Amino acid sequence: MKSYRWTICALLFFATTINYLDRAVISLVKEYLDLEFNWTKTDYANVTVAFQLSYALAMLFVGRLIDWLGTKMGYALSLVSWSVAAMAHYFVGSNFGFILARIGLGVTESGNFPAAIKSVSEWFPKKERAFATGILNSGTNVGAIIAPLIVPYLALQYGWRTTFLVIGAAGLVWLAFWFWLYETPDKQPRLGKAEYDHIHSDLDEVPAAGEQAAVPWQKALSYRPTWAFAIGKLMTDGIWWFYLFWLPDFLKEQYGLSKTQLSLPVATVYIIATFGSVFGGWLPMYFIQKGWPVFKARKTAMLIYASCVLPVVLAQWLGGFNMWYAIGIIGLGAAAHQAWSANIYTTVSDAFPKKAVAFIIGFGGMMGTLGSVAVSKLAGWLFDHYKGLGHIETGYYIMFIISGMAYVLAWGVMHLLVPKVRRVEL
Repeated sequence: MKSYRWTICALLFFATTINYLDRAVISLVKEYLDLEFNWTKTDYANVTVAFQLSYALAMLFVGRLIDWLGTKMGYALSLVSWSVAAMAHYFVGSNFGFILARIGLGVTESGNFPAAIKSVSEWFPKKERAFATGILNSGTNVGAIIAPLIVPYLALQYGWRTTFLVIGAAGLVWLAFWFWLYETPDKQPRLGKAEYDHIHSDLDEVPAAGEQAAVPWQKALSYRPTWAFAIGKLMTDGIWWFYLFWLPDFLKEQYGLSKTQLSLPVATVYIIATFGSVFGGWLPMYFIQKGWPVFKARKTAMLIYASCVLPVVLAQWLGGFNMWYAIGIIGLGAAAHQAWSANIYTTVSDAFPKKAVAFIIGFGGMMGTLGSVAVSKLAGWLFDHYKGLGHIETGYYIMFIISGMAYVLAWGVMHLLVPKVRRVEL
Protein backbone atom coordinates (compact mmCIF):
# COMPACT_ATOMS: atom_id res chain seq x y z
CA MET A 1 0.00 0.00 0.00
CA LYS A 2 1.43 3.36 -1.03
CA SER A 3 1.13 6.44 1.18
CA TYR A 4 -0.19 9.26 -0.95
CA ARG A 5 -2.38 10.37 1.94
CA TRP A 6 0.76 11.57 3.73
CA THR A 7 1.54 13.82 0.75
CA ILE A 8 -1.83 15.42 1.41
CA CYS A 9 -0.93 15.74 5.09
CA ALA A 10 2.29 17.54 4.08
CA LEU A 11 0.27 20.04 2.03
CA LEU A 12 -1.97 20.71 5.04
CA PHE A 13 1.10 21.12 7.25
CA PHE A 14 2.64 23.77 4.97
CA ALA A 15 -0.64 25.68 4.66
CA THR A 16 -0.98 25.77 8.45
CA THR A 17 2.64 26.91 8.78
CA ILE A 18 1.93 29.83 6.44
CA ASN A 19 -1.30 30.61 8.30
CA TYR A 20 0.47 31.01 11.62
CA LEU A 21 3.51 32.75 10.17
CA ASP A 22 1.21 35.47 8.81
CA ARG A 23 -0.64 35.98 12.08
CA ALA A 24 2.52 35.93 14.25
CA VAL A 25 4.20 38.89 12.54
CA ILE A 26 2.36 41.51 14.58
CA SER A 27 3.69 40.35 17.96
CA LEU A 28 7.28 40.55 16.68
CA VAL A 29 7.02 44.05 15.20
CA LYS A 30 4.97 45.35 18.15
CA GLU A 31 7.72 47.63 19.47
CA TYR A 32 7.84 49.47 16.12
CA LEU A 33 4.05 49.79 16.13
CA ASP A 34 4.06 50.99 19.77
CA LEU A 35 6.27 53.89 18.71
CA GLU A 36 4.52 54.74 15.46
CA PHE A 37 0.95 54.46 16.74
CA ASN A 38 1.60 55.26 20.44
CA TRP A 39 -0.06 52.05 21.66
CA THR A 40 -0.77 51.10 25.27
CA LYS A 41 -1.19 47.45 26.26
CA THR A 42 -4.94 47.90 25.92
CA ASP A 43 -4.55 49.40 22.44
CA TYR A 44 -2.55 46.36 21.38
CA ALA A 45 -5.12 44.08 22.97
CA ASN A 46 -7.85 45.83 20.97
CA VAL A 47 -5.94 45.21 17.73
CA THR A 48 -5.56 41.51 18.56
CA VAL A 49 -9.25 41.38 19.50
CA ALA A 50 -10.19 42.85 16.11
CA PHE A 51 -8.43 39.87 14.52
CA GLN A 52 -9.94 37.38 16.94
CA LEU A 53 -13.54 38.63 16.74
CA SER A 54 -13.52 38.68 12.95
CA TYR A 55 -11.92 35.23 12.97
CA ALA A 56 -14.59 33.97 15.37
CA LEU A 57 -17.56 35.34 13.42
CA ALA A 58 -16.18 34.11 10.11
CA MET A 59 -15.68 30.62 11.58
CA LEU A 60 -19.44 30.38 12.02
CA PHE A 61 -19.92 30.60 8.24
CA VAL A 62 -16.69 29.42 6.68
CA GLY A 63 -17.26 25.76 7.50
CA ARG A 64 -20.53 25.81 5.59
CA LEU A 65 -18.78 27.57 2.67
CA ILE A 66 -16.06 24.90 2.56
CA ASP A 67 -18.65 22.13 2.74
CA TRP A 68 -20.31 23.76 -0.29
CA LEU A 69 -17.16 24.54 -2.31
CA GLY A 70 -15.32 21.35 -1.37
CA THR A 71 -11.90 21.17 0.20
CA LYS A 72 -9.90 21.87 -2.96
CA MET A 73 -11.50 25.16 -3.95
CA GLY A 74 -12.39 26.18 -0.41
CA TYR A 75 -8.83 25.88 0.85
CA ALA A 76 -7.41 27.64 -2.21
CA LEU A 77 -9.80 30.57 -1.85
CA SER A 78 -8.99 30.90 1.83
CA LEU A 79 -5.21 30.94 1.36
CA VAL A 80 -5.24 33.44 -1.50
CA SER A 81 -7.51 35.72 0.52
CA TRP A 82 -5.45 35.68 3.70
CA SER A 83 -2.20 36.23 1.76
CA VAL A 84 -3.67 39.37 0.19
CA ALA A 85 -4.96 40.51 3.59
CA ALA A 86 -1.52 40.01 5.16
CA MET A 87 0.16 42.04 2.41
CA ALA A 88 -2.43 44.80 2.85
CA HIS A 89 -0.84 45.69 6.22
CA TYR A 90 1.87 47.41 4.16
CA PHE A 91 -0.53 50.27 3.36
CA VAL A 92 -1.83 50.94 6.90
CA GLY A 93 -1.41 54.52 8.12
CA SER A 94 -3.54 54.79 11.28
CA ASN A 95 -4.81 52.87 14.30
CA PHE A 96 -8.19 52.42 12.62
CA GLY A 97 -6.50 51.21 9.45
CA PHE A 98 -4.58 48.62 11.44
CA ILE A 99 -7.78 47.37 13.01
CA LEU A 100 -9.35 47.04 9.55
CA ALA A 101 -6.28 45.13 8.29
CA ARG A 102 -6.51 42.72 11.23
CA ILE A 103 -10.23 42.21 10.61
CA GLY A 104 -9.46 41.30 6.99
CA LEU A 105 -6.79 38.84 8.08
CA GLY A 106 -9.06 37.29 10.71
CA VAL A 107 -11.93 36.70 8.29
CA THR A 108 -9.73 35.12 5.62
CA GLU A 109 -7.54 33.00 7.92
CA SER A 110 -10.61 31.38 9.48
CA GLY A 111 -10.84 28.87 6.62
CA ASN A 112 -7.62 27.03 7.43
CA PHE A 113 -8.71 24.58 10.10
CA PRO A 114 -12.20 23.73 8.80
CA ALA A 115 -10.64 22.92 5.42
CA ALA A 116 -7.67 21.06 6.91
CA ILE A 117 -9.70 18.90 9.32
CA LYS A 118 -12.26 18.14 6.62
CA SER A 119 -9.37 17.03 4.37
CA VAL A 120 -8.07 14.76 7.12
CA SER A 121 -11.53 13.20 7.55
CA GLU A 122 -11.61 12.53 3.78
CA TRP A 123 -8.08 11.13 3.53
CA PHE A 124 -7.49 9.17 6.77
CA PRO A 125 -9.28 6.42 8.71
CA LYS A 126 -10.12 7.19 12.35
CA LYS A 127 -7.10 5.47 13.86
CA GLU A 128 -4.73 7.76 11.92
CA ARG A 129 -6.61 11.04 12.16
CA ALA A 130 -5.14 12.32 15.42
CA PHE A 131 -1.62 11.58 14.16
CA ALA A 132 -2.30 13.30 10.82
CA THR A 133 -3.92 16.22 12.65
CA GLY A 134 -0.93 16.41 14.99
CA ILE A 135 1.41 16.67 12.00
CA LEU A 136 -0.59 19.38 10.23
CA ASN A 137 -1.16 21.16 13.55
CA SER A 138 2.60 21.22 14.14
CA GLY A 139 2.61 23.73 11.31
CA THR A 140 1.31 26.24 13.87
CA ASN A 141 4.55 25.73 15.79
CA VAL A 142 6.80 25.77 12.76
CA GLY A 143 5.19 29.03 11.64
CA ALA A 144 5.73 30.42 15.12
CA ILE A 145 9.37 29.18 15.05
CA ILE A 146 10.16 30.68 11.65
CA ALA A 147 8.57 34.01 12.57
CA PRO A 148 11.00 35.06 15.36
CA LEU A 149 13.95 33.84 13.30
CA ILE A 150 13.20 36.03 10.27
CA VAL A 151 10.64 38.71 11.19
CA PRO A 152 12.87 40.75 13.60
CA TYR A 153 15.67 40.73 11.02
CA LEU A 154 13.39 41.80 8.17
CA ALA A 155 11.84 44.54 10.31
CA LEU A 156 15.25 45.81 11.39
CA GLN A 157 16.64 45.85 7.84
CA TYR A 158 13.62 46.85 5.76
CA GLY A 159 10.92 48.11 8.15
CA TRP A 160 7.75 46.58 9.50
CA ARG A 161 5.69 47.39 6.39
CA THR A 162 7.94 45.44 4.04
CA THR A 163 7.97 42.58 6.54
CA PHE A 164 4.19 42.17 6.25
CA LEU A 165 4.45 42.36 2.46
CA VAL A 166 7.17 39.71 2.12
CA ILE A 167 5.68 37.25 4.62
CA GLY A 168 2.20 37.61 3.12
CA ALA A 169 3.39 36.99 -0.45
CA ALA A 170 5.16 33.76 0.54
CA GLY A 171 1.82 31.96 0.88
CA LEU A 172 0.99 32.22 -2.78
CA VAL A 173 3.73 29.70 -3.64
CA TRP A 174 1.74 26.97 -1.88
CA LEU A 175 -1.18 27.40 -4.24
CA ALA A 176 0.61 25.86 -7.23
CA PHE A 177 1.39 22.67 -5.26
CA TRP A 178 -2.19 22.49 -3.96
CA PHE A 179 -3.74 22.52 -7.44
CA TRP A 180 -1.12 20.10 -8.72
CA LEU A 181 -1.38 17.50 -5.96
CA TYR A 182 -4.81 17.71 -4.32
CA GLU A 183 -8.03 15.94 -5.16
CA THR A 184 -10.45 14.05 -2.95
CA PRO A 185 -9.71 10.30 -2.81
CA ASP A 186 -12.48 9.33 -5.23
CA LYS A 187 -11.03 11.70 -7.87
CA GLN A 188 -7.30 11.23 -7.26
CA PRO A 189 -5.63 9.19 -10.08
CA ARG A 190 -2.40 8.83 -8.07
CA LEU A 191 -4.22 6.85 -5.36
CA GLY A 192 -4.02 3.04 -5.48
CA LYS A 193 -6.92 0.76 -4.65
CA ALA A 194 -5.28 -0.67 -1.52
CA GLU A 195 -4.76 2.77 -0.04
CA TYR A 196 -8.27 3.85 -1.08
CA ASP A 197 -9.71 0.83 0.76
CA HIS A 198 -7.54 1.61 3.80
CA ILE A 199 -8.81 5.22 3.89
CA HIS A 200 -12.40 3.96 3.80
CA SER A 201 -11.90 1.09 6.26
CA ASP A 202 -14.10 2.50 9.04
CA LEU A 203 -17.30 0.45 8.87
CA ASP A 204 -19.41 3.15 10.53
CA GLU A 205 -18.41 5.66 7.84
CA VAL A 206 -19.57 3.80 4.76
CA PRO A 207 -21.09 6.50 2.53
CA ALA A 208 -24.86 6.41 2.32
CA ALA A 209 -27.29 7.89 -0.15
CA GLY A 210 -27.38 11.65 0.24
CA GLU A 211 -24.07 11.66 2.11
CA GLN A 212 -23.04 14.98 0.57
CA ALA A 213 -26.25 16.78 1.53
CA ALA A 214 -25.69 19.73 3.85
CA VAL A 215 -26.60 19.22 7.51
CA PRO A 216 -28.94 21.92 8.91
CA TRP A 217 -27.05 23.93 11.52
CA GLN A 218 -29.92 23.61 14.00
CA LYS A 219 -29.56 19.83 13.85
CA ALA A 220 -25.77 19.88 14.15
CA LEU A 221 -26.05 22.11 17.25
CA SER A 222 -28.55 19.79 18.92
CA TYR A 223 -25.94 17.12 19.76
CA ARG A 224 -23.81 16.94 22.90
CA PRO A 225 -20.55 16.08 21.06
CA THR A 226 -20.87 19.40 19.19
CA TRP A 227 -21.02 21.29 22.47
CA ALA A 228 -18.30 19.21 24.10
CA PHE A 229 -15.98 20.21 21.26
CA ALA A 230 -17.12 23.84 21.26
CA ILE A 231 -16.79 24.33 25.03
CA GLY A 232 -13.42 22.57 25.06
CA LYS A 233 -12.24 25.06 22.44
CA LEU A 234 -13.82 27.99 24.29
CA MET A 235 -11.89 27.18 27.46
CA THR A 236 -8.47 26.41 25.94
CA ASP A 237 -7.87 28.21 22.63
CA GLY A 238 -7.25 31.52 24.34
CA ILE A 239 -4.20 30.12 26.11
CA TRP A 240 -2.43 29.41 22.81
CA TRP A 241 -3.31 32.87 21.52
CA PHE A 242 -1.98 34.35 24.78
CA TYR A 243 1.39 32.72 24.08
CA LEU A 244 1.30 33.76 20.43
CA PHE A 245 0.46 37.44 20.93
CA TRP A 246 1.93 38.20 24.36
CA LEU A 247 5.10 36.09 24.75
CA PRO A 248 7.40 38.66 23.07
CA ASP A 249 5.87 41.41 25.22
CA PHE A 250 6.37 39.27 28.35
CA LEU A 251 10.05 38.83 27.50
CA LYS A 252 10.43 42.55 26.86
CA GLU A 253 8.75 43.60 30.10
CA GLN A 254 10.32 40.97 32.36
CA TYR A 255 13.80 40.59 30.89
CA GLY A 256 14.34 43.65 28.70
CA LEU A 257 14.62 41.69 25.44
CA SER A 258 13.88 43.43 22.13
CA LYS A 259 14.24 43.05 18.36
CA THR A 260 16.52 40.12 17.41
CA GLN A 261 17.10 39.27 21.10
CA LEU A 262 13.60 37.76 21.08
CA SER A 263 14.42 35.25 18.35
CA LEU A 264 15.98 32.40 20.34
CA PRO A 265 13.66 32.28 23.40
CA VAL A 266 10.46 32.64 21.34
CA ALA A 267 11.62 30.05 18.79
CA THR A 268 12.58 27.68 21.64
CA VAL A 269 9.01 27.68 23.00
CA TYR A 270 7.60 26.67 19.63
CA ILE A 271 10.31 24.10 18.93
CA ILE A 272 9.26 22.36 22.15
CA ALA A 273 5.62 22.73 21.12
CA THR A 274 6.30 21.01 17.77
CA PHE A 275 7.26 17.79 19.52
CA GLY A 276 4.07 17.96 21.57
CA SER A 277 1.93 18.27 18.47
CA VAL A 278 3.36 15.16 16.79
CA PHE A 279 3.50 13.13 20.02
CA GLY A 280 -0.04 14.22 20.82
CA GLY A 281 -1.29 12.60 17.63
CA TRP A 282 0.87 9.49 18.02
CA LEU A 283 -0.14 8.51 21.57
CA PRO A 284 -3.86 7.78 20.93
CA MET A 285 -2.89 5.93 17.74
CA TYR A 286 -0.55 3.80 19.88
CA PHE A 287 -3.38 3.10 22.35
CA ILE A 288 -5.72 2.15 19.49
CA GLN A 289 -3.11 -0.22 18.04
CA LYS A 290 -2.95 -1.85 21.47
CA GLY A 291 -6.66 -2.61 21.19
CA TRP A 292 -8.17 0.34 23.03
CA PRO A 293 -11.49 1.72 21.73
CA VAL A 294 -11.03 5.01 19.86
CA PHE A 295 -13.07 7.00 22.39
CA LYS A 296 -11.13 5.71 25.40
CA ALA A 297 -7.77 6.27 23.68
CA ARG A 298 -8.69 9.84 22.76
CA LYS A 299 -10.06 10.79 26.17
CA THR A 300 -7.16 9.24 28.11
CA ALA A 301 -4.59 11.01 25.95
CA MET A 302 -6.38 14.34 26.40
CA LEU A 303 -6.37 13.95 30.20
CA ILE A 304 -2.62 13.30 30.12
CA TYR A 305 -2.06 16.44 28.03
CA ALA A 306 -4.32 18.55 30.26
CA SER A 307 -2.28 17.46 33.28
CA CYS A 308 0.97 18.42 31.55
CA VAL A 309 -0.17 22.05 31.36
CA LEU A 310 -0.52 22.41 35.13
CA PRO A 311 3.15 23.44 35.76
CA VAL A 312 2.49 26.65 33.78
CA VAL A 313 1.03 28.14 36.99
CA LEU A 314 4.67 28.32 38.19
CA ALA A 315 6.10 29.98 35.07
CA GLN A 316 6.26 33.52 36.48
CA TRP A 317 7.68 32.41 39.84
CA LEU A 318 10.40 30.14 38.41
CA GLY A 319 11.20 32.72 35.75
CA GLY A 320 12.29 35.00 38.59
CA PHE A 321 15.29 32.72 39.12
CA ASN A 322 16.19 32.32 35.46
CA MET A 323 14.43 33.30 32.23
CA TRP A 324 15.03 29.86 30.72
CA TYR A 325 13.01 28.20 33.49
CA ALA A 326 10.03 30.24 32.33
CA ILE A 327 10.77 29.44 28.69
CA GLY A 328 10.95 25.71 29.43
CA ILE A 329 7.66 25.64 31.34
CA ILE A 330 5.82 27.79 28.80
CA GLY A 331 7.24 25.50 26.10
CA LEU A 332 5.85 22.47 27.96
CA GLY A 333 2.46 24.18 28.20
CA ALA A 334 2.52 25.04 24.50
CA ALA A 335 3.49 21.44 23.65
CA ALA A 336 0.65 20.07 25.76
CA HIS A 337 -1.76 22.51 24.12
CA GLN A 338 -0.77 21.28 20.67
CA ALA A 339 -1.17 17.67 21.75
CA TRP A 340 -4.60 18.56 23.15
CA SER A 341 -5.51 20.42 19.97
CA ALA A 342 -4.60 17.48 17.71
CA ASN A 343 -7.10 15.36 19.61
CA ILE A 344 -9.93 17.78 20.27
CA TYR A 345 -10.26 18.33 16.52
CA THR A 346 -10.53 14.61 15.87
CA THR A 347 -13.35 14.23 18.39
CA VAL A 348 -15.53 15.82 15.69
CA SER A 349 -14.63 13.38 12.91
CA ASP A 350 -14.87 10.53 15.44
CA ALA A 351 -18.44 11.49 16.32
CA PHE A 352 -19.92 12.89 13.10
CA PRO A 353 -20.21 11.90 9.42
CA LYS A 354 -17.82 13.69 7.08
CA LYS A 355 -20.56 15.90 5.64
CA ALA A 356 -20.93 17.70 9.01
CA VAL A 357 -17.25 18.04 9.95
CA ALA A 358 -16.36 21.43 8.44
CA PHE A 359 -19.42 23.20 9.90
CA ILE A 360 -18.86 21.83 13.41
CA ILE A 361 -15.13 22.60 13.26
CA GLY A 362 -16.07 26.13 12.20
CA PHE A 363 -18.57 26.51 15.02
CA GLY A 364 -16.11 25.20 17.60
CA GLY A 365 -13.42 27.44 16.16
CA MET A 366 -15.71 30.42 16.59
CA MET A 367 -16.31 29.51 20.22
CA GLY A 368 -12.59 29.03 20.77
CA THR A 369 -11.83 32.42 19.33
CA LEU A 370 -14.48 34.09 21.48
CA GLY A 371 -12.65 32.59 24.45
CA SER A 372 -9.44 34.03 23.01
CA VAL A 373 -11.01 37.49 22.81
CA ALA A 374 -11.83 37.29 26.51
CA VAL A 375 -8.25 36.23 27.31
CA SER A 376 -6.75 39.05 25.21
CA LYS A 377 -8.95 41.72 26.76
CA LEU A 378 -8.25 40.41 30.25
CA ALA A 379 -4.50 40.32 29.61
CA GLY A 380 -4.41 43.87 28.22
CA TRP A 381 -6.41 45.21 31.17
CA LEU A 382 -4.35 43.34 33.78
CA PHE A 383 -1.02 44.42 32.30
CA ASP A 384 -2.01 48.09 32.03
CA HIS A 385 -3.55 48.04 35.52
CA TYR A 386 -0.61 46.45 37.29
CA LYS A 387 1.98 48.33 35.23
CA GLY A 388 0.34 51.54 36.46
CA LEU A 389 0.83 50.26 40.01
CA GLY A 390 4.45 49.36 39.31
CA HIS A 391 3.81 45.59 39.56
CA ILE A 392 3.20 44.28 36.03
CA GLU A 393 4.53 40.89 37.13
CA THR A 394 1.30 40.41 39.12
CA GLY A 395 -0.65 40.52 35.87
CA TYR A 396 1.52 37.76 34.48
CA TYR A 397 1.09 35.69 37.66
CA ILE A 398 -2.68 35.80 37.16
CA MET A 399 -2.50 34.96 33.44
CA PHE A 400 -0.19 32.00 33.98
CA ILE A 401 -2.44 30.59 36.70
CA ILE A 402 -5.41 30.80 34.32
CA SER A 403 -3.32 29.19 31.57
CA GLY A 404 -2.27 26.28 33.75
CA MET A 405 -5.72 25.39 35.05
CA ALA A 406 -7.81 25.78 31.89
CA TYR A 407 -7.27 22.35 30.31
CA VAL A 408 -8.10 20.15 33.30
CA LEU A 409 -11.31 22.13 33.77
CA ALA A 410 -12.13 21.82 30.06
CA TRP A 411 -11.53 18.06 30.13
CA GLY A 412 -13.94 17.76 33.05
CA VAL A 413 -16.68 19.67 31.23
CA MET A 414 -16.21 17.60 28.07
CA HIS A 415 -16.39 14.38 30.08
CA LEU A 416 -19.64 15.49 31.74
CA LEU A 417 -21.18 16.26 28.34
CA VAL A 418 -20.03 13.07 26.60
CA PRO A 419 -19.11 10.45 29.24
CA LYS A 420 -19.46 7.51 26.83
CA VAL A 421 -18.76 6.83 23.18
CA ARG A 422 -21.42 8.37 20.98
CA ARG A 423 -21.49 8.14 17.20
CA VAL A 424 -24.02 10.58 15.77
CA GLU A 425 -26.22 9.39 12.93
CA LEU A 426 -27.54 12.23 10.78
